[in-house]
Amino acid sequence: MKITDLKCAILGNNPVIRITTDEGVVGIAGGETYKPYLKPMILFYRDLIVGKDPTDVERVMLGIRRLGAFKPWGTAVSMIEMALWDIAGKVAGVPVYKLLGGKIRDRVRVYNGNIRFPLEGNQPEHYAQAMQKMKDLPERFSIIKQAVAFHDSMYSNVDKFYYGTPVTEGRYPNRGMLTEKGFKHLLKCVEAMADVLDDEVGLALDCGPGMTVGDALKLAKAVEGMNVTWLEDMITGDYTPYVLSDLYLQVTPYTSTAIHTGEQIYLRQNFIELIERKAVNIIGPDPADVGGLAEMKFIAEYADLHGLLFAPHGTGDGLLGLAALVQLSATLPDNYIAFELPSGEPKWWFEILNGIENLIVQDSHIVVPDIPGIGITFNEQETIKYLREDDQGFFDN
Repeated sequence: MKITDLKCAILGNNPVIRITTDEGVVGIAGGETYKPYLKPMILFYRDLIVGKDPTDVERVMLGIRRLGAFKPWGTAVSMIEMALWDIAGKVAGVPVYKLLGGKIRDRVRVYNGNIRFPLEGNQPEHYAQAMQKMKDLPERFSIIKQAVAFHDSMYSNVDKFYYGTPVTEGRYPNRGMLTEKGFKHLLKCVEAMADVLDDEVGLALDCGPGMTVGDALKLAKAVEGMNVTWLEDMITGDYTPYVLSDLYLQVTPYTSTAIHTGEQIYLRQNFIELIERKAVNIIGPDPADVGGLAEMKFIAEYADLHGLLFAPHGTGDGLLGLAALVQLSATLPDNYIAFELPSGEPKWWFEILNGIENLIVQDSHIVVPDIPGIGITFNEQETIKYLREDDQGFFDN
């Protein structure tokens, strides 16, 4: 079997790919919904994979893996890897989890960092109201993540929140020391949300990137004893092209609050210091940024050897990412907590995928399907309705 083509289209805002073969087996994968600009970069890899056997996943990946980088530039490589596993599973007639070592759980836990309700403001009562709505969702999530501080509009909407000039354009460019007023406001908002969830649902907080080491430790110490499951990306994180383990080591050993990071990091090599030095308590790579499914499993296993927990990122990965995350998470070791549930936007995504009806959240879990590959396929007739003009050949073989 040989790869004959790599095709890319933008569906909604998600880049999606099809890898075609000379035997008619096709693999599909998707990237995050806010990365439509990556199409030319994805197609850059076409000539590097055409002619190779797609079921030799690692051999194909050795030819392209070194050409990716930290978020968002690892997405193309990650998508290709996931599509190759989809082909390999279909050829073998088994779900992808069988090829990743087999499942150790029949249901995978998910957490909510995606199904949100617009905040009516940035006061504690507004965060409490939104948290109550999320707590009442029919999926009955066991962990809910809320953006605060520099990952939220709090930094710009709360007067004198930090010692800096807020920049509202770009992807999380702000960084600086919180004022005493800003810190107290942040803490009141956390307390309001924790009161709503009580001990019934865990509260995770997406805080940055951008907090100073001092503020990160101050916040972690302040929320000890509250129902805070983890503090995420306080110092580095989303769209930060470096790790800075040394800075996290000035926080993590000095608090009982779990510290989480990793969504922007590309490849296992860039997790070595974070894991070996135990700079955080929880690692959270994204399969659409880290290099794919096998790459992510290696990192999870290595983290487990060092006593670190694992809670994958995934909020923007779309329904193709959801299917891949379910397959992967079924195989992860017992340091696995939950992955962040992606969703399908616009809603017509649920009309264009066969098998998506099997990935329903009940009691914060999804049952792992046994369909070959990643378990979902495109309904081509329905999908064509939503292809852009320059993507009309997406389903041509």
